[in-house]
Amino acid sequence: MTFAQFMQLALYDPALGYYARTQPRVGYAPGTDFFTSSTSGPVFGELVVAACVELLGARDPKDYHFVELGAETSTGILDQVAHPFASARTVQLGAPITLSGRYVIFSNELFDAQPFHRFIWRDGTWRELGVKLSDQTLTECELPTLTAAPLPDNAPEGYIIDAPLAANRLLDQIAGEKWEGLFVACDYGKSWLELTTATPAGTARAYYRHTQSNDLLARPGEQDLTCHICWDWLSAHLKTHGFADPKVDSQETFLVRHAAQVLAAIAAAEASRLSQRKLALMQLLHPAHLGQKFQVLHAQRHSS
Repeated sequence: MTFAQFMQLALYDPALGYYARTQPRVGYAPGTDFFTSSTSGPVFGELVVAACVELLGARDPKDYHFVELGAETSTGILDQVAHPFASARTVQLGAPITLSGRYVIFSNELFDAQPFHRFIWRDGTWRELGVKLSDQTLTECELPTLTAAPLPDNAPEGYIIDAPLAANRLLDQIAGEKWEGLFVACDYGKSWLELTTATPAGTARAYYRHTQSNDLLARPGEQDLTCHICWDWLSAHLKTHGFADPKVDSQETFLVRHAAQVLAAIAAAEASRLSQRKLALMQLLHPAHLGQKFQVLHAQRHSS
């Protein structure tokens, strides 16, 4: 099978999939596998609210519903966070997405959780890497056929591209619904140029108990699998669906640029102590932590 098919089973199988598990996956508690911006607590939600209101500009946020797609918890990032939107709700990972009206659509690490295909340049041509079961052991293999993908005409021998094609399809599904408003996606990704010239071993990796690994076939259903998404692809798909001028900023730049007043207020209130809120800010903004690791794609579509 293709790696994307294996990943679909390993992550989303209703009985065995990693995301079908009920125990917490995100955080610092024993048994968790990784942390993300939402682990920082309400501060992240406060900053996201401020940034979204600033991006809406003269439009009244009371006219928009806030929806977090792929929320890790049922309450999402706005749990215990005051907001000016008409309503706020979450859509769990893999749940149906139905949108009609005015929305702020937000996601955090949704697109990197989608199945991806793996390609390798071998002997002057692209070949697709797949997974096979041999003697009760999962091993990597080269497939006889190639999934359609916009691959470059050539590459160095052995160059691997992890192509997040399912992320494009998910965005088409979201943007294809009859809604208008603001789209904001926090994730980690690279440009197509970077993916095709600067990552010769690909970007796929696994996470288990806060340890990153290249053993993608170990512990199926028990470890997270992910790769960098392609910002150029997602931006192009947004434009196709009528979103104007999509932009990609580092998380640090996005929050400093669009949530400056809230940042200043928190910094002033916590100036005399090393509080949890100050530590959360440092984690979210510092380039050595999440400030540069994550990027934010944002764009708007309005009927008038």
